[in-house]
Amino acid sequence: MHVAVTGATGFVGRHVVAELSRRNIRPVIVMHPDDPGSPAVRDLDKVTVDLCNFGDAGQLYTQMGCPDVLIHLAWGGLPNYKSSHHIEQELPSQKRFLREMIQSGVSSVAVSGTCFEYGMQSGELSETMEPKPDNPYGTAKNELRSYLEELQTSLSFSLMWARFFYLYGEGQSSRSLFSLLKTAVERGDATFDMSGGEQVRDFLPVEQAVSDFVSLALQQKNVGVVNLCSGSPVSVKNLVEKWLTENEWQIDLNLGVYPYPEYEPMEFWGCADKSNRLLERA
Repeated sequence: MHVAVTGATGFVGRHVVAELSRRNIRPVIVMHPDDPGSPAVRDLDKVTVDLCNFGDAGQLYTQMGCPDVLIHLAWGGLPNYKSSHHIEQELPSQKRFLREMIQSGVSSVAVSGTCFEYGMQSGELSETMEPKPDNPYGTAKNELRSYLEELQTSLSFSLMWARFFYLYGEGQSSRSLFSLLKTAVERGDATFDMSGGEQVRDFLPVEQAVSDFVSLALQQKNVGVVNLCSGSPVSVKNLVEKWLTENEWQIDLNLGVYPYPEYEPMEFWGCADKSNRLLERA
């Protein structure tokens, strides 16, 4: 099985590469020319290309090792979810890249989606619900998914669209909650400023989410949309307190300093029934 991975040096991508390695799969890494790379991909075969301007698709497909499976994680313009870049620039480039890779020979595509495709809907979110994205990032992702599903009516390929919820772990952005908390502890801060912490979310360690993602991608089946989540709602405050306990970190929480995000509801989490069924978990 030949596998290519875009976005391999990002937070999720580096864990995907590590997981493939654990399964004795050596992927080809597709990197942007400005990407400095990372130790995780140093010894792997790499293709350097701007996905917004990649030239001849057949040549690129060959350079990528003629992959059977394309794990597509690359997406520019983050973490600014409200930027028009996602719709005006990223979306058309993503459509062209994926369409031309499929036309060139890719038979199975696994793409990272987002829980933001559900928009401001509250409570448990299921794959059967109508997406109602409420920001440009979620809108662009959802439109890309719809485009690929429509493309399946004329081209033969399997699609797995993974809606990731809230992941945490090593290698995360320095601006993420987990990273900010860890940095504050290591710096010796007495307190950690955060929101009121009452918002309810669905958090999953990145290693577990990626293990599930890779397992589904390698099945090469037409899975369609699948939530990658814990299925267990937890408040942000309780999660932070759990992190403090698990890591034996000592710091006081200064609650209520920051407002709650306006681009997401107070309480939502994912339904994990479909992923559990596909992965044959009880």
